[in-house]
Amino acid sequence: MEPANFRFGGGAADTLLNPLVAMAMLVIIGLIFTLPRHKVITPFLLGCFTIPLGQVVVLAGIHFTVLRILIIAALIRRATSKTTSTEGKYPGGFNGIDRMVILWTIWVELMCSLQFMDTQVFIHNLGDFLDMFGGFLVVRYFIVDRETARRAIKALAMVCIIQSVCMLNEQIAHVNVFGYIGGFGPGLTIRDGKIRSQGVLGSISGGAFAGSLIPLFLGLLAERKSRIIACAALVGATIMVFTSNSSTSLLALAASALGILMWPLRRQMRLVRWGISLTLIALHLIMKAPVWALIDRIDLTGSSSGYHREQLVDNCIRHFGDWWLMGYKNYDQWGFCMFDMCNQFVVQAVLGGLVALVAYIAIFSRSFSAIGKARKKVEGNRRREWFLWCQGSTLFAVVVAHFGINYPATTEVGLFTFWTLASMASFEVPQPVKVTAEIPRKAQILSNLVGAS
Repeated sequence: MEPANFRFGGGAADTLLNPLVAMAMLVIIGLIFTLPRHKVITPFLLGCFTIPLGQVVVLAGIHFTVLRILIIAALIRRATSKTTSTEGKYPGGFNGIDRMVILWTIWVELMCSLQFMDTQVFIHNLGDFLDMFGGFLVVRYFIVDRETARRAIKALAMVCIIQSVCMLNEQIAHVNVFGYIGGFGPGLTIRDGKIRSQGVLGSISGGAFAGSLIPLFLGLLAERKSRIIACAALVGATIMVFTSNSSTSLLALAASALGILMWPLRRQMRLVRWGISLTLIALHLIMKAPVWALIDRIDLTGSSSGYHREQLVDNCIRHFGDWWLMGYKNYDQWGFCMFDMCNQFVVQAVLGGLVALVAYIAIFSRSFSAIGKARKKVEGNRRREWFLWCQGSTLFAVVVAHFGINYPATTEVGLFTFWTLASMASFEVPQPVKVTAEIPRKAQILSNLVGAS
């Protein structure tokens, strides 16, 4: 059975805010309101990914994590901006990716509230809605062009550099420094004799997130001005992956590598996709177990819980009738330890039903489509083409990591950044220019007439 406070309840009864965290939060809020719009994304992302979620301000029983406070401050900055048009606030205007994200966030929170019909759960869901809906709008608002997108990637690079030092320190000094400011605690997480470094993001979340970022850092490496920070970020992200000692982290790294290695086949990706789909169908037909049973065979660390992840997918499919309409709150009764939802796709199914799952998948589908179309438009410009390909490789690694992780609020901000980069790709590429005949000047026309006479 699921612990009584696993989904709702628990947490700090009173405000828990370290003085250093409070000071950092105030500095970031000040920067949000004073920096030019195109520079705000850097302190915002640094604050989101370096301040533990356990740091919280409790007002009238309502929990405001530092992440939520930063989102609220950023939303106020957006609301008070002089720009009034939708396209001014969200460059390029809302597209298919944005609409799917909005549908997903609203539907999930609505279905979660209807499942429980409880005031406290509704309040909890409002906080989640602020994290999701507000977080996406903030990231979408502050990433205004290609240069700002690069600033965001550099901010994530700085996060990986900082986190890698701390996670490596856990392996050497056996202390998590973030535990002293309200993180997971200064103690260690050990499985089968191996230390699973956590940093501020957690072992699986942090490692998988870092493994997915490696293609973006490779894209940044192609720019001469960014090579130093890109190299440092590649080293840092790799350290995060291996010190987390998680199969999901290693799978994200492997998926990133596979995406990069597919670069020579970028013009044949339709054939590659069909080949993968047909292979999975063939395996499903000839295997004694369902094709998703292959998840059980993945163990890259010697201590993975592949069987549990395979059972999550299996039970979700077998209990389709329970969740398809509006999700299912009693999923913990499907089997042993089924409350441990370490699969992001299964999470969407049980939270919001088929509509939420389809909308969530559609976000990635449209993101891949936008990046692919943008790459074709810039074909011949190797630097732009490579950078877009790296974005697609990162999205592919994220999808692979979804089968072994349930993203917390912090790393969801990372997802919003990836989706926003895909949205930027849909309008930040040069459009085809119509070739028209040049209109001769008056002087040229007169000279032609004189010559003819």
